[in-house]
Amino acid sequence: MPGCWTRPTGTSAAGWRPTPSVTVDDDGKLHVASLKAIPEPPSLIDLRKRVQAMLPCVDLPEVLLEVMGWVPGFVAAFTSISGGRARLADLDVSIAACLTAQALNIGYTPVATRGIEALEAARLSHVNQTYLRSETFSAANAPLIAKQAEIPFARALGGGLVAAVDGMRFVVPIPSLFARPNGKYFGRKRGVTWLNMINDQAFGLGARVVSGTPKDSLHMVDVLFSQDDGRRPAVIVGDTGSYSDLAFGLVQLLGIAYRPALADLPDQRLWRIQADADYGQLNTAARGRVDLAKVRRHWPDILRVVGSIYTGAVRASDITRVLQRDGHPTPLGDAIAGYGRIYKSLHVLAVVDDEQYRRDIKAIRNLQEGRHALAGRIFHGKKGELHQGYHKGWRTSWARSGSS
Repeated sequence: MPGCWTRPTGTSAAGWRPTPSVTVDDDGKLHVASLKAIPEPPSLIDLRKRVQAMLPCVDLPEVLLEVMGWVPGFVAAFTSISGGRARLADLDVSIAACLTAQALNIGYTPVATRGIEALEAARLSHVNQTYLRSETFSAANAPLIAKQAEIPFARALGGGLVAAVDGMRFVVPIPSLFARPNGKYFGRKRGVTWLNMINDQAFGLGARVVSGTPKDSLHMVDVLFSQDDGRRPAVIVGDTGSYSDLAFGLVQLLGIAYRPALADLPDQRLWRIQADADYGQLNTAARGRVDLAKVRRHWPDILRVVGSIYTGAVRASDITRVLQRDGHPTPLGDAIAGYGRIYKSLHVLAVVDDEQYRRDIKAIRNLQEGRHALAGRIFHGKKGELHQGYHKGWRTSWARSGSS
């Protein structure tokens, strides 16, 4: 990725001047023009056509079986729930069939085949209940992440240290204790959110299923600190739904740079430490005041909170709820949010000052949106709805996600 990901963000507010793409209105609000797409060179268009022509038409189970041949650790990760060694013949075929059924959201009837032992309905049911669970899915993803990182093209895309977190919404039309209502996304029904993380090498590092459509910042850090494998990202990009001052503070204190998209930039406040500082045309925008005394007063407790999250003693989503009561932060939560406002201000300044910085954020978000579009096409069965009321590994995250 370009060097702006690693340098400290922000510019000198006092020396900043408007540009044709960034302006300040009479009310002192910042406005940034939409990024214009960079024209694709003819060579890229030609390359895309030639690559598309070379791609073979294959069934998803064939792809899975071929990947199992490339990465033996993938199928080996699907261990029996009893802990014993697998004695089933052609277990890889049965696992590929079960994964296909789940990936396409079509159930096991279309992939079951009478007369073939590995594909008998009873065999698939046994494999699904015995070998496929959240722990084995995570274990199987680990060798795939490592294999992807070895591919030269993946390395050309990025170093694996930049990641994006966003969610896909799914309606759950059957009775379920863990689905939640949200008229905007689910109409009169209830649903869940699949919150997932993808790195700049185009590989999914981990995910969580949470009830309803909670504010992503409640669970973003949980996804980050429970990734299946790979290098932990140094930069995390989120959408506007994951933004909060508290999230800025927690993520920064955990040693990760936070880069959310800011769709509502004119409404964003910049925060200053010195009340009498002159920031020129940004004086109105910099109307917030960071209380460093409050941050210092709560610093020992802040470190305890951050240490507990980093070591996995508590979930960030649980801590976030404790630090916010009825939508209002506690004194400790306000201190962490105050610390986060410093880095939020630097992020806003970088957004208005550096077009490449904005393009880098847009690029990895586009990468994740492309993954979601592909997932939507693959997960086509039953109109993209989840008809399974309970799945091992979802109970904890769903039950803890509240009724947001």
